[in-house]
Amino acid sequence: MGKPGRKKAKEYDVVIEQDENGIYVAHVPELPGCHTQGNSIEEVTKNASEAIELYLEHTKNRVENPMKFIGVKKVPAAASA
Repeated sequence: MGKPGRKKAKEYDVVIEQDENGIYVAHVPELPGCHTQGNSIEEVTKNASEAIELYLEHTKNRVENPMKFIGVKKVPAAASA
């Protein structure tokens, strides 16, 4: 049996990108406005976990109209010359 008062962790999809300065930027599609950054994948992942926990604490675990992450798809488009 689990520890009293300890909730089971839910996993969230986190989108991680790298900007032109090499900084990793992450956002959580399911939690609008929840984003963070870090100098490495490990750091941004740790920061994302903390950002999610703070987000949920601030919203008291109530997320209005949560987004559902579907995936990432490459879409072709031609740029005008």
